Amino acid sequence: MYKKTTLPNGVRIVTEEMSSVHSVSIGFWIGCGSRDENEKEAGLSHFLEHLLFKGTKDRTSKEIAETFDAIGGHLNAFTTKEYTCLYAKVLTEHFQLALDVLSDMLFNSSYKSQDIEKEKKVVLEEIKMYLDTPDDIIHDIYSQVVWPDHSLGKPILGDSDSISGLTREEIVHYFVEHYITNRLVIAIAGNIEHDIAVEQISNIFAKMPMASKGREFSAASSISNHKCIHKDVEQLQVCLGVPGLAQEDKDIFSLHVLNNVLGGGLSSRLFQKVREDHGLAYSVFSYPSTYIDSGLYTIYAGTSPENFEQLIEIILDEINQIKHYGITEKELKRSIEQIRGNLLLGMESTSNRMSRLGKTELCYGRVITAEELTKSISGVSLESVKATANRLFRKELFSLATMGKIDVSQAWERLIASRI
Repeated sequence: MYKKTTLPNGVRIVTEEMSSVHSVSIGFWIGCGSRDENEKEAGLSHFLEHLLFKGTKDRTSKEIAETFDAIGGHLNAFTTKEYTCLYAKVLTEHFQLALDVLSDMLFNSSYKSQDIEKEKKVVLEEIKMYLDTPDDIIHDIYSQVVWPDHSLGKPILGDSDSISGLTREEIVHYFVEHYITNRLVIAIAGNIEHDIAVEQISNIFAKMPMASKGREFSAASSISNHKCIHKDVEQLQVCLGVPGLAQEDKDIFSLHVLNNVLGGGLSSRLFQKVREDHGLAYSVFSYPSTYIDSGLYTIYAGTSPENFEQLIEIILDEINQIKHYGITEKELKRSIEQIRGNLLLGMESTSNRMSRLGKTELCYGRVITAEELTKSISGVSLESVKATANRLFRKELFSLATMGKIDVSQAWERLIASRI
């Protein structure tokens, strides 16, 4: 069972005690991601996450790293389109130390000009590395095809121009605007009592002033389009799909089962047909991306240019099969059990439990338990999966992004017109 306390200034603390383990995982979840950025700020959320590790008024970046190395702990962070997380895992006896260092990084980062300029070089190299991996970048290109004028369609890393142009004043202003109490969730899972954790956190976080500013989102309006980028690479990188579902859509669990059957694993229809039966790709899979008010459904494959049409025919034919005939009872039961197993096995990790606490409290305004999720998944029916497929896979909603030596625009237009 989890427990929750909200401090007077709006900071939320959620914990789950696991008395059988020796460790504790703690995460600071901030409601700030790349979708909060304007065009000039592209990549700032991710860049700010980097700067939190560059030193505080009392600790250098090396001292921060040495603190966790000395106790065998783990410290890291990540940025998504809708939130940022700074987290650590330590032995329970070192919880207070971990809390002190994390809060010092959050409150007291120095943002020295020389550190900012150094970290710009690091992030620019990260962007270059990303641009050199076509099987990664194609997913961002696909997002931009669907959402060309919205921040959800932009890369989390930003681009070289936006990162190079950032100033210290802009960075500090962005932090003050977005890292505020009503956007902060502190999630803890492990061998620690709720009241002890709340007391130690309150001593530090109660000093944060209460923030009343709400988070504002512009609606993400998707379009149907296609884009073929020329790049001299051996494989043709392919992403196609449709707008997906928002995180609290009534059909979200049916979508997860649908995805599992279509392209979500080694036993999925696409993996078996595309790779095992026809040998057209080494990597082929599908996945849903869900956000607060919108979503995206993506099918990916990397194939030889001459195999593009056969690949698309197989993918669209499998989609049509599910639209017209649904999935089988065997596929439904297998998918439900697989998703259920993944959820419950993940709960044996303090890090996974902490992540579930923090993400659901931040995104949904409440903690969603693994038991609640498995119950919802178990309620999915054959009829609801088929209805969700027909809701999403409509001809006028499909988009395509490719990267490779050939332009497949004409072939795509012909196939999507005749196959769906």
